[in-house]
Amino acid sequence: MKTLRILAVDDHEMTMIGYKFILEEINFEDFVIHVDTAKTFEQGKQKILDSARSFRYDIIMLDIQLGPANESSPQTGEDLGILAREVVPDSKIVFLSSFSDNYRINSILGTVNPEGYLVKTEIDETALYDMVHTVMKSPPYYTKKALVAIRTKMANDIPLDENDKKILYHLSIGTKTKDMIEHISLSLPGIENRKRQLKTIFGIEKQNDQALITEARNRGFI
Repeated sequence: MKTLRILAVDDHEMTMIGYKFILEEINFEDFVIHVDTAKTFEQGKQKILDSARSFRYDIIMLDIQLGPANESSPQTGEDLGILAREVVPDSKIVFLSSFSDNYRINSILGTVNPEGYLVKTEIDETALYDMVHTVMKSPPYYTKKALVAIRTKMANDIPLDENDKKILYHLSIGTKTKDMIEHISLSLPGIENRKRQLKTIFGIEKQNDQALITEARNRGFI
């Protein structure tokens, strides 16, 4: 019987071991599963590069956050997804993350275009079985919260560029405007001007930043 090779990259070791145990115990009709694991960005990167030189992983499962959130320039599962698309383009890429916000999911759809996205709170044995079955036969596979985020964004026809989206995202997570210059390639006056433009676009010109966050969330941008 064919062996399906999966790489799971997650900085929470117990979570990763759980994926491995469940997937290797599931009874699939056409194949058995072997799961390799990596708990850091560098370990994941090395296993992906090694697979390009020898065997190919059928599925690469990636968490998004692979280290402390307060790192100045964290390397993420999204970065690994971009690398995998370049060096092992035939491998299927699936994200399994606690992030369920529109900004994060749609950003990854744009940069990596994965074959699947699972929100961790929705993952169980059935979801993992359905993910593998769907991704190998007729991708993509999304859990319910991921699909809601994607559909909400698709239904919104207001054109915003990446800087606009980053401003909205950082507002939503509490980043002060003066600190956004560390994350966005605009000057402080440029960011303030964009915020005013966004409020005009959303029809809330005279309201505060919290109103902007609320309106952006209602429209599916964060």
